[in-house]
Amino acid sequence: MTDSQKTPDPEGENDNQGRENEFDHLHEMMDQLDDQIAEYQASLSRPAPPVESSPEIVDSSAPQKTSIPMSTDDPRVGDVPRWKFLHLALFLLTFLSCFYKGMVTGDIPSPPPGVTEMTPEMISALLWNGFQYSFAVMLILFSHEMGHYLQARRYKVAASPPFFIPMPLLPFGTMGAVIVQRSGYADRKKLYDIAISGPLAGLVFALPVAWMGALNSEVASRAKLVGESVEFGDPLVMQWMYELVHGPLGPDQVIMLNPLLFAGWVGIFITALNLIPIGQLDGGHILYSLIGRRAHVVAMLLVYGTLAYMVATRNFQYALMLGLIVLMGPRHPPTANDRIELGWFRVVLGWLTLAFIVIGFTPVPMVIP
Repeated sequence: MTDSQKTPDPEGENDNQGRENEFDHLHEMMDQLDDQIAEYQASLSRPAPPVESSPEIVDSSAPQKTSIPMSTDDPRVGDVPRWKFLHLALFLLTFLSCFYKGMVTGDIPSPPPGVTEMTPEMISALLWNGFQYSFAVMLILFSHEMGHYLQARRYKVAASPPFFIPMPLLPFGTMGAVIVQRSGYADRKKLYDIAISGPLAGLVFALPVAWMGALNSEVASRAKLVGESVEFGDPLVMQWMYELVHGPLGPDQVIMLNPLLFAGWVGIFITALNLIPIGQLDGGHILYSLIGRRAHVVAMLLVYGTLAYMVATRNFQYALMLGLIVLMGPRHPPTANDRIELGWFRVVLGWLTLAFIVIGFTPVPMVIP
């Protein structure tokens, strides 16, 4: 049998006391750790103190529900270019250029026999023709470009006010107008809305102006006009207007221009021209928004197809425009986000707007005898 009582060992007692001192130190560390955990848990339950915003980065005019903060230096929220002297000067020059071209687009009373000077009636008719045409054309162009500009302002995408282009050498008196938009800051949906707003806003005025001109138009024989004037090719939509007003026209009959009819023709033609789905044209923006980078294939096919058409028909009326398109680049640059969904309504409206080319475009805009 074994005895459970042993003789005390002084050295063993010292070892035990050392171990107890070490455990006491560990207990103190664990107590401190427990206190720190308890303090941290208590801090989580207390409300966080309010954070004061620096006045240098707070924009009081910015929408309060913006989820993505932006710097005031960001061109999307920075100062958008305002109307300046150049914009107003080009607007006035384009108005005068259109006024000059519009003076001879309507009836002018003939002078009395033996009179070689302009009569007051003739001057009055010329001024009234010029005013009607220039006012209507500028209204159509202005509404088109402001459709783009106001949508860009709405989305805070930096864009310039319209630059109107006077061109007194052309029968129209103008080459239209453009806005300069900073690329890469609009996503797919914003690009679509900015692009489509221009043509739709322009057509709101172009179609009624053309209809008013058709109501006041007259039918004449083409044989009497040979060698005397320029004949403009009519798109389908204007042919439909003529048929509704005058009935079917004979093969030797033409519609005489008047200021409003000519202004409506110019508005419809420029709108259809802008809807061609190439590069930086409105149609190029819309098509890229609809089908993405596949629009590049369509654009290149149209460029080569137009070139082949001009060579085959020897009709080079679109040579200048084709050259400008090639210089600007027929390929559309990517947006800030190409993956945003447009929704079914925008898709349907986009295709219908592009389809206006079929009824608004004419491959032979002018026939010069």
